[in-house]
Amino acid sequence: MSNLLYRKSDSSRYVTEAGSQEQWRDEFRRDFARVIHSPSFRRLQGKTQLFPGHESDFFRNRLTHSLEVGQIAESIACSINGRQPFFENNPINPRICLTAALLHDIGHPPFGHNGEEALDEAMRPHGGFEGNAQTLRIVTQIEKKRFTDESCPINRRAGLNLTYRTLGALLKYDRVIPASRDKMDKVRKGYYFEDAPIVSDIKKHVTPTLAEGKHFKTIECAIMDISDDIAYSTYDLEDSFKAGFLTPSRMLSSDPGLLKRVAAKVRDAVGTANFSDFDVLRTLLSLFEGSVSAPRDLSPDETDTVIEHISSALEISSQLESIASDGNVRTQFTADLVGQFIGGVSAVEDYENPQLSKIVVDPEILLKIEVLKNYTYEATIFSSKVKISEYRGKEIVEGIFKALSEPRGDLLLPDDVLKLVKASDGNVQRRMRIISDYIAGMTDRYAVEFYARLYSDGGQSMFKPL
Repeated sequence: MSNLLYRKSDSSRYVTEAGSQEQWRDEFRRDFARVIHSPSFRRLQGKTQLFPGHESDFFRNRLTHSLEVGQIAESIACSINGRQPFFENNPINPRICLTAALLHDIGHPPFGHNGEEALDEAMRPHGGFEGNAQTLRIVTQIEKKRFTDESCPINRRAGLNLTYRTLGALLKYDRVIPASRDKMDKVRKGYYFEDAPIVSDIKKHVTPTLAEGKHFKTIECAIMDISDDIAYSTYDLEDSFKAGFLTPSRMLSSDPGLLKRVAAKVRDAVGTANFSDFDVLRTLLSLFEGSVSAPRDLSPDETDTVIEHISSALEISSQLESIASDGNVRTQFTADLVGQFIGGVSAVEDYENPQLSKIVVDPEILLKIEVLKNYTYEATIFSSKVKISEYRGKEIVEGIFKALSEPRGDLLLPDDVLKLVKASDGNVQRRMRIISDYIAGMTDRYAVEFYARLYSDGGQSMFKPL
């Protein structure tokens, strides 16, 4: 019996390859292997998730975050396949969901969103910069697995030459980033205007009958997207607990301004006008109360009642704090949340285009995910400790771009990147994109070293390779 979610053209590739003799794995498992063994994937270990990796071995980096997103994505796919009749008969491929999850952050530059902002500001006259757009560019062009024309390095390369269905699972935002934007414009999510032919190619193979103007987002992409939110909302919170940035009692006694910012973001995310700062607190309390024992029955004697009230309150406060301070409790708290959130995800089949079937989240679960995700972001991102690190990261990316984009800045590039610049034959937009690609591929540590070699007073060895 055929699977309505998949068609033969899903497993085709931009550069046709000889059929695999490995009967034990299909084309999507080959995609997974290519991702695991790619340099771009390995470099995620050197990119910050929430806190810099050199601060503690406990904190997640982009690589470990991606692995966690992948595990959640596989679990969601298997859960839907096992619970919903349509998907029991037409199962979602968990491996595609896993591969998309592993890839979802490889386009992020050093220093996270601050590096992204710095590159976007520099690239606004030349097509902009955005992490998701860069992910597509890496897997379809930058990686050195397959080439379309060995004699001309600037022609479209095929990157990892992944199947069209795996590429489709990476298209979170089905819109073009304009070729030129206003200086004060914010980062635009989408794909680069010069990569529009690639996106058209993907759509033609995955959804050949898609009506003009209909939004393109495959079910695997939607699973990857919600898995990222689940990982962000739970594991970044765990890191914040471990770092001492947050505790449950501190969260429940938050500054009103912080709660209002979180409430506004949640309203935008879930499309409701009726979610207040009080609702943020109520949601946080509902998340913690499952980890706290119920208060004891109180004595009818008035004096004893007051004493027992105080005793009970202190006991509850101690239990709350153990979520942050006790590793066993903290780990169990996080695991319980992830399981709860996965259980709240389901799918709605699209009979016209089954591959575009939608992922939906139980409204109560969605509120919990959005509150935690936005609270953790708002509470940590405006901390002075984090701001200092952010400021430095943005300055480093700006300084490197400035040096490389100057008239003779090409000479600072490694030989293989310099070859691409020379092959661009004076095309300014293409030259800037190549420089942007090079910086975006740096790890945090490499960017710090490169910047130091350009601007530091300390002596740097000229023999250390770029």
